[in-house]
Amino acid sequence: MRGFNLIKPDTRIPFVRARRVFFVVSALLIAASVGLFAAHGLNYGIDFRGGLLIEIKTAQPADLARMRSDLSRLDLGDVSLQTFGAPTEVLIRVQRQDGGEEAQKAATDAVRSVLAADVEYRRVEFVGPKVSEELFWSGVNAVGLAILAMLIYIWFRFEWQFSVGAVAALTHDVLATIGVFALTQMEFNLSTVAAVLTIAGYSINDTVVVFDRVRENLRRYKSKPLPDLLNRSINETLSRTVMTSGTTLIALLALYFLGGEVIRGFSFAMIFGILIGTYSSICVAVPLLLYMRLPRRGGDLKEGGSADRAAEGA
Repeated sequence: MRGFNLIKPDTRIPFVRARRVFFVVSALLIAASVGLFAAHGLNYGIDFRGGLLIEIKTAQPADLARMRSDLSRLDLGDVSLQTFGAPTEVLIRVQRQDGGEEAQKAATDAVRSVLAADVEYRRVEFVGPKVSEELFWSGVNAVGLAILAMLIYIWFRFEWQFSVGAVAALTHDVLATIGVFALTQMEFNLSTVAAVLTIAGYSINDTVVVFDRVRENLRRYKSKPLPDLLNRSINETLSRTVMTSGTTLIALLALYFLGGEVIRGFSFAMIFGILIGTYSSICVAVPLLLYMRLPRRGGDLKEGGSADRAAEGA
């Protein structure tokens, strides 16, 4: 019994032929992302800007929508709420107020004034700018080290030529995601960093699947022109790529529209990351191999036109 294919196995979309268009689009996208980041920066959340952390316990399951509405009227800037551990345990984050310790104390008192009288306050802390800066650079280091580790993995798993293409696609995805957040000014916090790392993992997985087919075809079709071979490899894995990305997007769209405000930024980053990661795997990583001297080692079929014709008929 043959498996289900969303896209026919004999599809021959000329992705590699359009590589120059893809490279120009990607270059413009990266340039725009860098420009937006330089011009507008990111809308850093409380994790990176500092602020108040207030942990409370309510008698009944917390009504986050009502609490969020009440706190928004205090005009304290960015305020986020999330439950953890149990529906009665809530963590409230309030952005750092202009002024010194007195301003932070006044903000804490204002929050207390709109919460129910039976609320138990378990923790009230102020995250200063020094801690926030350390969190920011920890996030940057995490992303950088993840990309470096993936480069080394691809190098050992395949060849150094493949690692160059994979890291170029990863860097493309990360910069494009940052550019979108600079454009939309959605909050950029630790959960967004987690989303960027998840995007990197998803993108490299997608790229490895196509690279594996490229390597298999390099051994199988030793006389086939490289552009045709790369294009064949992309098309042979296209159904799997589209189906995987599509099913993942369905879950992420549900999270974005139904998951609430707390994970909306994470969901948005993941949705954009899946789209741009799928694009970069097909249109950036693989076409870049055309400019590398890929080694062609022996395979199951003999070199020559007869081998190619036998494979084409399989």
